[in-house]
Amino acid sequence: MMKEHGGMSYSQVMLNLAEIQIRDGKEGYHWDGEAWFGGDINRLTVKSEGEGDFGGGLEGAEVQALYSRAIGPYFNLQAGVRQDIRPEPSRTYAVIGFEGLAPYWFEIEGAAFVSDKGDLLGRIEGYYDQRITQRLVAQPRAEVNLSAQDMRAEGIGSGLVNAELGLRVRYEIVREFAPYVGVAWERKFGETARIARAAGEDTGGFNLVAGVRVWF
Repeated sequence: MMKEHGGMSYSQVMLNLAEIQIRDGKEGYHWDGEAWFGGDINRLTVKSEGEGDFGGGLEGAEVQALYSRAIGPYFNLQAGVRQDIRPEPSRTYAVIGFEGLAPYWFEIEGAAFVSDKGDLLGRIEGYYDQRITQRLVAQPRAEVNLSAQDMRAEGIGSGLVNAELGLRVRYEIVREFAPYVGVAWERKFGETARIARAAGEDTGGFNLVAGVRVWF
C-alpha cells in the first residue's frame, strides 16, 4: 500500500553536463549535476558544479548539501550549505532556494547564498528540453550570477557577476545516456570584468562543447 500511495523512498543521480569546452584553441572541462534520495515530499539533495582547464588545473568547484521539501506539485523549497573548493580562499555558505517545473515545461532553479563572512550572492538558472525527434533533443540553457558586494579575493564584483547562455543538442541512445554537442557563450560584467582584466584574464567568449548527459 505504501508503494501504491507514494510512500516509498527513491533516488536519482543526474549528471546534466559533463563536457569538454574549446575556445581559442584552449581546452577546458565543465560539469553540473545532482543526486537526491527521499520520497515525494522530503528529500536529501546533493549538487555539484565546476570547471577548469586541461593543464591549468581546477578554476572553480562547489558542492551543496540541501534539504528539499515539496511545496506544491511542481516546486521544491531547498535549504542547506554550500562549500566552495575553488577558487581560493574557500568559502562556506548557507543556502536557501527553489527548483521546479515552470509553465510550458521550463526547468528553473534559484538560490541565495550567505557566506561565513557575511557575503550575499544569488543565482538563477533554467533550461528547456525541445524534442526534435523521439531521440534528438535541443536544450537551450541560461545561468545568471549576482553579488551584493565586492569579493576581490574571489575575483567577484558587486552587481551582475556573469551570465552564460548555451544551446546543446543531444542524441538519446537510451534515455539514461545521451552524448551531445553545442555552443555556449559566457561573459563577466561590471566590476567582475574589471577585476578579471586587471589580472590579465579573459572576460568571456564563445565555447564549442561536446559531452554526455547521464542519469540513473
